[in-house]
Amino acid sequence: MTLCISPHCRQPDNPDTSVFCQTCGSELLLEGRYRVMKLIGQGGFGKTYEVLETQRVTGSGNSGIPKVLKVLTDTQPKAVELFTRESQVLSQLHHPGIPRVERDGSFIFWPRDSQAAVHCLIMEKVEGLDLYGYMQQRQFRPISEQLALEWLVQTVTILHVVHSTAVFSPRY
Repeated sequence: MTLCISPHCRQPDNPDTSVFCQTCGSELLLEGRYRVMKLIGQGGFGKTYEVLETQRVTGSGNSGIPKVLKVLTDTQPKAVELFTRESQVLSQLHHPGIPRVERDGSFIFWPRDSQAAVHCLIMEKVEGLDLYGYMQQRQFRPISEQLALEWLVQTVTILHVVHSTAVFSPRY
């Protein structure tokens, strides 16, 4: 099943063979290469989907690498500005603990019969549980001091990578 990401689509489920949404007519093969497979999360500003990248004849596709699509549903200028900034920052960061974003990973999708653009960001899918899910699986038993230190070192290393790109430079 392929999902339509148009915010106004009443029935987003479509067969995998469809190129256009059977309900609203919006394009389903995003950027000519991404099929939206399932919704994996949503919040106040957007939705996150699992996507499948189709095999490309030309270009440098990374089909086979699990990816996610972040879709900004808030159209306020400040939300769009922050979303665009996130895309730019993530495309500059290179660390195994940070999802990779390719240079062309950010794009604008225009749903059919809509005047509002949908801002999209494709990034590497990081497999695994979040901390809450991990602790829940452990029935909230404490972790060892050694594991806590290892996680702390990993976090500090990632923060160092982020800081070294001057993402959080002071504004005076």
